Amino acid sequence: MIVTVTMNPSIDISYPLSSLAIDTVNRTDQVTKTAGGKGLNVTRVIHDLGGDVVATGVLGGFHGAYISEELNKAGIKQAFTSIKEESRDSIAILHEGNQTEILESGPTVSSEEQTTFLETITALLQQADIVTISGSLAKGLPTDFYQKLVQAAHTEKAHVLLDTSGESLISVLEGTAKPFLIKPNLEELEALLGQRFSLSEMETLQNALSQPLFEGIEWIVVSLGKAGAIAKHQEAYYRVTIPEIKVVNPVGSGDATIAGFAYGLSQGKTSEDLLKLSMAAGIANAQEKQTGHVDPANVAAHFNNINVKKIER
Repeated sequence: MIVTVTMNPSIDISYPLSSLAIDTVNRTDQVTKTAGGKGLNVTRVIHDLGGDVVATGVLGGFHGAYISEELNKAGIKQAFTSIKEESRDSIAILHEGNQTEILESGPTVSSEEQTTFLETITALLQQADIVTISGSLAKGLPTDFYQKLVQAAHTEKAHVLLDTSGESLISVLEGTAKPFLIKPNLEELEALLGQRFSLSEMETLQNALSQPLFEGIEWIVVSLGKAGAIAKHQEAYYRVTIPEIKVVNPVGSGDATIAGFAYGLSQGKTSEDLLKLSMAAGIANAQEKQTGHVDPANVAAHFNNINVKKIER
């Protein structure tokens, strides 16, 4: 079973506009609202692929009830902890080939609510093989909260796929328990290491992934956007290139990449096929209007058009 963790869910609202006019009224009749947050995008894609998945985290207020009902409608299993404060909205404005986001910080989770959630996740981990942890922490949660979850997963011998950034990521990297996978994009990696990278100097990027900070992490997948990805698995390095596509909605493609990897891992895929499946899911998500969804047939088609090359050092 795969457990997905979302500690700051949201209602994701997408507004597609032909152009964004500043300091005036913008109108659209193509609004989409999705039970969101990075972890729930992961959840839906795993569900679309046919995986056995349970969503957990915290939900509160009318927004939380909406999110829970949307998951119920989709037939997705859930085990959320209820909190007193309202879950948040996240707005994406898609205009002129750009994506402008307005993200609320979200609710504050009390110490009592944290304790209740930890009891829930401890029970779920006893049944889980894979755990995905995605996105930001809600207010009130300590910086090392994800490190606590990684440690709890280690105790139950579950693989953790971690997709976060900033202090939450640093806390995990500096902890004793390591995730099975991390998936920074290039900008997040640069911020983490305080170093700029060029795609024309791949060896420098490879060397960065061998720094002591990443010791003990079996998989590092660095998303390069349209340029694909570079990945490190134990001592092996891979360059992943992807086909060009017509993008409909890129929101959630990184989450779909995590979902594809989690599903592939649950199916015992090889290293190369894990990378192909994860990238194929990310591409397929970008071709869907609704965030965090894939057509499995589309994923299968893209799988065959993704090139994974082992880099000799």
